[in-house]
Amino acid sequence: MSASFDYFAIAEQQLLTPFQLDDQAINNVFGQMLTHDIDYADLYFQFSRSEAWSLDEGIVKSGSFNIDQGVGVRAVSGEKTAFAYSDDISLPALTQAAQATRAIGRQGGQGIAPLSHKNKGLQLYTPVDPLASLDEVAKVALLEKIEQIARSLDPRVVQVMASLASEYEVIYIARHDGHRAADVRPLCRLSINVIIEANGAREQGSAGGGGRFDYAYFTDAVLLDYAKKAVDQAVLNLDARPAPAGEMTVVLGSGWPGILLHEAIGHGLEGDFNRKGSSAFAGKIGQRVAAKGVTVVDDGTIADRRGSLNIDDEGNPTQRTVLIEDGILKGYLQDSLNARLMGMPVTGNGRRESYAHITMPRMTNTLMENGDKDPAEIIASIDRGLYAVNFGGGQVDITSGKFVFSAAEAWYVENGKMLYPVKGATLIGNGPDVLTRVSMIGNDMALDPGVGTCGKDGQSVPVGVGQPTLRIDGGLTVGGTAG
Repeated sequence: MSASFDYFAIAEQQLLTPFQLDDQAINNVFGQMLTHDIDYADLYFQFSRSEAWSLDEGIVKSGSFNIDQGVGVRAVSGEKTAFAYSDDISLPALTQAAQATRAIGRQGGQGIAPLSHKNKGLQLYTPVDPLASLDEVAKVALLEKIEQIARSLDPRVVQVMASLASEYEVIYIARHDGHRAADVRPLCRLSINVIIEANGAREQGSAGGGGRFDYAYFTDAVLLDYAKKAVDQAVLNLDARPAPAGEMTVVLGSGWPGILLHEAIGHGLEGDFNRKGSSAFAGKIGQRVAAKGVTVVDDGTIADRRGSLNIDDEGNPTQRTVLIEDGILKGYLQDSLNARLMGMPVTGNGRRESYAHITMPRMTNTLMENGDKDPAEIIASIDRGLYAVNFGGGQVDITSGKFVFSAAEAWYVENGKMLYPVKGATLIGNGPDVLTRVSMIGNDMALDPGVGTCGKDGQSVPVGVGQPTLRIDGGLTVGGTAG
């Protein structure tokens, strides 16, 4: 990104100046907290503005708009964390919240550092306000246009549902060690769902995408791409047969199927074992946990991606962290607390849903790196199996790694040929076990289009996933209805 933006000026104007707050006032708040001994303290100021629009049967049937702001106050002593928050950003409210956290500390004094460093962040996206990038009439017209495009692609389309959502978020972080950080985070998303009817049968398809930009991203070409993908998926499902059942070779498509990595593997590498108990990966640093060639990274520095951040929610710059390299476990994702408790470096993965939530280790964009196989070669290698092109929903036990995912688009493959599409297929297995059974890795790594949101311990944050085409030999059970 060539331009340079003053995130601090934006954040200070939005979050500090209107409330007569400055560095001296913030240091006085830390002084209130540090009358007892603590290891770490921070203040997290946040302003957010969000909206959502939805269209069904050519009519905008719902719309919402929300503004929120507040501050979270956290103090850490040993393994204990005290947290308080307020939607009132004023010095009295800050002082009251700070006093509420003091009881966690051990008796004894600890000084505070003067302002020493302002982290300018990575500047992976522009501080644009998506909500202001189009007026209300143009937003409705955007939804109407994608509906018209979808209906024009196939006369069998009987219903179109589309939604548009965006958020503009400004944050300012102050730490007791004198560190300051600021960020301005745009986020928007457009989704479409279509229903096709033919010969008394109905099927649906969906598509969409988004990221850290404004509504200008959704050009006519992008709208056509989303609409075509949704219609094509629905048409394919009209011709699909019931999915076979049983254990078989499975090929996973590139892009969004990387959600399996996120759910069944990535959560197990979020380094909060001291609070959450053991993981299937705990204590395995340096050991082989996957087949050779498997390299998994978490990268919060991919420009404009949904899961990318200029800084994490503790003020540390995000980074590219290697989790598994050539099948060997290399590390975990850490926030400051768990990095200290586990004796590991901070990786810039401290995230929180809002000022009213506590920070914890979270993924950003989690992906498997490319291998050297042509995807066509991988499919041609299957004697009998399933090619899961795209995923729908799923469930996972993040402690054991056991998962169940549904396939939104899948094909039955025999003798290297994609014979026919199937519906109703679910994939059942264990994430750590699946990693050891990867036998072929494609050269077509792709990121998802920007649709991912991750829920953990009651908090939701935007994330990205990605992977190349993968062949998995055994260890996966396909749940289906075909005899």
